[in-house]
This record gives sequence, C-alpha cells and structure tokens, in this order.
Amino acid sequence: MTLDPLPRLHTQRLVLRPFRLEDAPAVQRLAGHPDIASTTANIPHPYGDGVAEAWIATHADRFAQDESAIFAITLASTGDLLGSVGLEIRREHGRAELGYWIGKPYWSQGYVTEAAREVVRFAFDDLGLRRVFAEHFARNPASGRVMEKIGMVREGELRRHMVKDGRPEDVVIWGILAGDDRLRRR
Repeated sequence: MTLDPLPRLHTQRLVLRPFRLEDAPAVQRLAGHPDIASTTANIPHPYGDGVAEAWIATHADRFAQDESAIFAITLASTGDLLGSVGLEIRREHGRAELGYWIGKPYWSQGYVTEAAREVVRFAFDDLGLRRVFAEHFARNPASGRVMEKIGMVREGELRRHMVKDGRPEDVVIWGILAGDDRLRRR
C-alpha cells in the first residue's frame, strides 16, 4: 500500500507537519537534551551530528510504505519546532504505537497532549486503524498523564521490560480503540 505524502494536521495552537532536513539542527538541540534521552526508549545521548538528518531522511519512504507517520510539532503562530509525535503502524494488526517527545523548554504547556490527540484522531479517521497504544517508562508519570488526558486506558505494566542506559525499566502500556468516545470527550 502506498500512501499520499504525509499531510499537515492543525490544532488550536499547533501545526503538525512533515519534518524537513532544515529541521535537523533544532531536532539535535532539542532531542539531544539528556532529560529527553533519559525518558525515551530510542533517543541517544549524546545526540551526534548527522543523527537527525538520517532519521528525517527515512520519514517519507516509511510513510509511503504505510510503516509510520512522523510529524514535527510546530507552533502555529511562529512555526517554531517543539518536538515530534508519530505512529509506528502495524497494518496487519490494524494498530499503531504512538510515540512523542517534546523539547524541555516546552514541557508542561499541553503541547504534547494537543498533538497526540490529533495524531490519534488521524490514526482512526484517516488511516482507518482500530487501535492505538503507547508505552512509557514507569518512572516518567508525566508521559502517562498525557496518555490519560487523550483518553487512553492504562492496560498494564511490564516489569523490567526494557533496558535504558544499562538499567532495567518497567514499562506502562496504554491503549485506545477506534470509536471509543473517550478521545472525543477530552
């Protein structure tokens, strides 16, 4: 299945758009903060030169192949890049995993909640998926609050499920189903 190019999504304060190579310096600066790497499974620290460019270069092909949909979170008013939100799509199961990160200067301002809610809507309404799930390290309850605010249900905890920087991590799993009015009510 080949999809059209990744669309732009709009919320009250944000534009979610495809990443561009010129975003790489901002991605490296924001994602390279040690607190971002510490709370995510796949972001390295230090965040080396060329890593952002290589990551961005994969997005268009992976969306065209129906494997992922990765959006830059930008402020509608200024165009400033705040972070990333996206889906890892598993079409054979009718589901996707939601993932996100937001630059530390933008924490606790509701941007991730706003962006994640719109991407989940996109997963159901535009991609026709039936389930979206997400995971976070148990030691990062702020991420779990985002998942709860967008209507996800806490489904369980996997003890010592991942290793981050040599340390076993407990992982909390959340999910939401298409047609679940929790997404619409919040």
